[in-house]
Amino acid sequence: MAVSTTQSIWRSGGGDQTRQSYCGSGMMAAEFYIADASVASATKVAVDSTLLTTYLVLPAGAVVTGVVINDAGTGSVDLGTLGVVSGTATGASIANNLTVSSTGVITSGLTLTAISELSYVTVTIDTSGAGTVGGYLTYFVVDPLYGQQNV
Repeated sequence: MAVSTTQSIWRSGGGDQTRQSYCGSGMMAAEFYIADASVASATKVAVDSTLLTTYLVLPAGAVVTGVVINDAGTGSVDLGTLGVVSGTATGASIANNLTVSSTGVITSGLTLTAISELSYVTVTIDTSGAGTVGGYLTYFVVDPLYGQQNV
């Protein structure tokens, strides 16, 4: 299977040849792994259990819409951000009291707020979790063109 990356915001105009319909952003998924859900204070989240020093970074404008847990811990965690360039930590900016004690899709506790800058995903304040936690974050990137297609 081919592997491809892009630095663009994926958008789809669907089958509208007139370019009158809103051109929406595509959903994406990013793997994550928390080695110890009881740790707090802006601890960076890894991308995989075998890549513990490769941290999950989401782009500016990302809005997390769901969390899929396939490696459950116990309790709950807050997910925040840490700006890659600015170093600004924002606790619970992605999720507040996200339950990590069972597998499945979780949408409760998400802030649904666009991340303001290129940021590490972090485990932050008010964490009552324990154990390892892994899965996927689903997100889209806010379209700065408000659905308008260029070209």
